[in-house]
Amino acid sequence: MTDPALAIDAEGLTKTYGRFCAVDQVDLHVPEGRVYALLGTNGAGKTTTVRMLSTLTRPDSGTARIFGHDVVRSGGTVRSLIGLTGQYASVDEDLTAAENLTIFARLVGTPGRRARGRADELLDTFGLSEVADRPVRQFSGGMRRRLDLAASLVTAPRLLFLDEPTTGLDPRTRLQMWNIVRAMVADGSTVLLTTQYLDEADHLADHIAVMDRGRIVADGTPDDLKTRVGESCVRLELTDPGVGSSAVGACEPFAQQAVVIEDPGHRITVPMADLEHLPELLIALRGRGVGLQAVNVVRPTLDEVFFALTGGAGSEAAA
Repeated sequence: MTDPALAIDAEGLTKTYGRFCAVDQVDLHVPEGRVYALLGTNGAGKTTTVRMLSTLTRPDSGTARIFGHDVVRSGGTVRSLIGLTGQYASVDEDLTAAENLTIFARLVGTPGRRARGRADELLDTFGLSEVADRPVRQFSGGMRRRLDLAASLVTAPRLLFLDEPTTGLDPRTRLQMWNIVRAMVADGSTVLLTTQYLDEADHLADHIAVMDRGRIVADGTPDDLKTRVGESCVRLELTDPGVGSSAVGACEPFAQQAVVIEDPGHRITVPMADLEHLPELLIALRGRGVGLQAVNVVRPTLDEVFFALTGGAGSEAAA
C-alpha cells in the first residue's frame, strides 16, 4: 500500500540506453513538504531519474508513484500535479516575460484575465515586474532562470522538480533562488532538487541522496551523512598554555580518539562522537581551573562526504 504522505514513492527505477545503465535500481521515498536533493556529478543519473518521475521518459523497470499515482499508467494525472524546471530555458526569447507566463497559464486552461493576473503575481514574486514587458532575449542569465522557475509554478504544483536550477548563476542570484525555494516549501510545496553543488544541497535539503554511476550510494539528512564520514571535533583555545596537560586530562574521557594539543599548548582538538556531552566537557575543564578564550565545533563537510562516497569520479555518459 502506498503511503499517502509520500510525494514520491519509487522502487527499483531503472533506465538503460543500449548497454549503458543510466539509472540502476533507484529507490526514492520523498515525504510531502520537504526539499529532497539528488546530489551527484554530471552523468550520475540525476536528470534521467527526474525525467522518469516527471513522465518524460518511460522506465525500463521498477515503479514510481507521485502522490499515489503511477507515472506510467496515470501520466496525465501526474502531470497535473507537478512542475518541472529543466537545465535549459523553456521560455520563448521573442516574447516578453508577461507574454510567456500568460501563454503558459492559458495552455493549462486558465481564462484570459485570470491568466494575466497569475502572470503578474509570479512576476512580482520573482522580482521581474519592472521587466515584465521586455523581450526575454534581453534578459540576463539569472533573470531567465527566475522566469523559467516562474513558468513552472503557473499551476501552483504540489511537487516541483528543479533540475540543476542554479547552474551558471552568480552568487547573488543563486541566493535569491534558494530563498524562493524555501518560501515555496514553507507554503506547502514539495521540491525534488538535483544539483552538483555541495553547498546548495547542504543549505536547502532536508534529505540528500548521493548518486554515483546510476545508483544511490547513500542517503540521509545532511548531518547524518556528515556523521558517517567522521566525528566532529571540538577545538579549544586556552587562556593559559601552562595548563595544557590538565586540560587534556579533563578532555580524554569525552574523546573518541586521541586528544591533540598544538600551538604549543594554546589549542586542543578533541574528536567527539557525541556533541551532547560538550556541556559536561566544559564543566570538567572549569573544574580543573582551565580557562578558555574560544570554543569551536568543527564538523565534516559535505565535500568530504561526497568524495568519500564517490571517490570524486562519475560517469560522463548520461545525466
